Amino acid sequence: MVEKDWLLKVTNLTKIYGEPGANTLLQTGPEFNSNICPETGSIVACADISFDLYPGEVLGIVGESGSGKSTVVKMLYLDIESSNGAALLKPYQNGLVNILDESNQKKRWIRNYLMGMVYQNPRDGLNFKFSSGGNIAEKLIMGGNYHVASIRTRAKDLLTKTEVPVQRMDDKPASFSGGMQQRVQISKAIANNPPLLFLDEVTTGLDVSVQARVLDLIRELQHDLGIAMIVVSHDLSVIRMLTDRTLVMKNGRIVERGLTDQILQDPQHPYTQLLVSSLL
Repeated sequence: MVEKDWLLKVTNLTKIYGEPGANTLLQTGPEFNSNICPETGSIVACADISFDLYPGEVLGIVGESGSGKSTVVKMLYLDIESSNGAALLKPYQNGLVNILDESNQKKRWIRNYLMGMVYQNPRDGLNFKFSSGGNIAEKLIMGGNYHVASIRTRAKDLLTKTEVPVQRMDDKPASFSGGMQQRVQISKAIANNPPLLFLDEVTTGLDVSVQARVLDLIRELQHDLGIAMIVVSHDLSVIRMLTDRTLVMKNGRIVERGLTDQILQDPQHPYTQLLVSSLL
């Protein structure tokens, strides 16, 4: 992969809750086994996160609860504001503008046209007052499609692709199983053919057999559509199944990065070694 081919370039992404002190970043992190500043009590959710993502690539971010992995994705999806850092998205202004600094109106455009998100809890990604087809329609309308017939056709196609019975298109997600809710959420997330999809702990809380089917579906969609993905999980088996490269996070910092196979077969950082040993 050559430098010019990147889709997303993230540099020094940082999120601090509370008022940071002069030494907050120096007194937190894996070497201190804490992300809480001893001077000010501010919380460093993540700090100095940098990476490139390439078209069609699947990048994993793995770590325990509180490691900062979900915060990274929420900042990149523009759900929450960053404290520092830059994110350049090649399809937006040819990758010359930091999307984190854009106006709320422009951020909505970026989210609607260039990104999709599948949350751990379907209630965060779906409107339970709408039908499954209505949720997809909402995303399509926000992406500029106002033609009712084409919206309904697209909704049917997406539900079929994600193995949701089309005859249930007018049913509300509340009447669906957890696995089916996630499949509707995936349909909504990819409705406008975004080049980038975020997946945040999408199998947590699902039965093992349902987890496997959802992961199979995600892998099939990525193969068929060529969407670049960032997959957040505390579960290395999910990372192993879906991703090409992996970032390992602890206490808000990246402690190891590399090809997923390489990290699983020969982890270098003690924390990664612990994660891998727990998988075996």
